[in-house]
Amino acid sequence: MNTNTTIKDIQIISLPRIEDRRGNLSVIEKEVLPYEMKRVYYLYDVPGGAERGGHSHIDQQEFLIALSGSFEVVLNDGEQETTVSLNIPNKGLLIPKGIWRELKNFSSGAVCLVIASDVYLEEDYIRDFDHFIKSKNS
Repeated sequence: MNTNTTIKDIQIISLPRIEDRRGNLSVIEKEVLPYEMKRVYYLYDVPGGAERGGHSHIDQQEFLIALSGSFEVVLNDGEQETTVSLNIPNKGLLIPKGIWRELKNFSSGAVCLVIASDVYLEEDYIRDFDHFIKSKNS
């Protein structure tokens, strides 16, 4: 892989928040992300103590939003690790390719929306952390 992406390339992006007494509205339009949206999926009903993620992508980028509730995203670039808490539905986490991610500490009723830069391709996933570290150094 030999990607130069680091923790510094991760971004929190604020989405527009249109406030109304009937409820708030946020919009994600194609200009918000640095890639074309090709897949949208969401995680929900995650049991207490369960973790999701546990992988990196070779080429795909992802944008994560806590639509409801909260969860933590542990991010690792092969040298540094940081944890980002997501709990505001108009703020999302942009994860570039080449960053290991683990999602944990889901609150009851949490919903994680993911907007991906590509369709599902198993060959784009690195699911073994040791292999990820070796690929960052090759």
